[in-house]
Amino acid sequence: MFNPSRDQARRFFIEAWHKRQQGLPMTQLELIAADLVSLHPEYHALLGDAQNAQADIDALLAREWTPEQGEANPFLHLSLHLAIEEQLSIDQPPGIRRLFEQLSRQHGERHAALHDVLECLGETVWRAQRDRAAPDGAAYLDCMRRKIRAAV
Repeated sequence: MFNPSRDQARRFFIEAWHKRQQGLPMTQLELIAADLVSLHPEYHALLGDAQNAQADIDALLAREWTPEQGEANPFLHLSLHLAIEEQLSIDQPPGIRRLFEQLSRQHGERHAALHDVLECLGETVWRAQRDRAAPDGAAYLDCMRRKIRAAV
């Protein structure tokens, strides 16, 4: 299994964005990552600035984003997006694709639906870490169903 360190995951997004900007060849995963970055213009300067100097990259690798600072961690956000894209591609947990399609129809656009799923995934991961247990796929899908009911 691929289990990158925090720095490796951050470098992956920085390099994927750099390759997109430079028109360089990219792997399928890099294409997906760059597409996700493109959906978040609030991250463009952050990742764009890092492509020019090693000091900027080192600062991004070392930086902490905490709720107390009032900032969301852009790399965590993008990583959750990437995980969701993989889950949708293989319909895992089973049924996620159908629920996502319902959310997309309700929102009228894909990105807003992804953010609903991202909230559910974040909650699922948080609960698993808190409880020192495996992520609860059923609870994850239940969260998505609540989002669908709330959007009606």
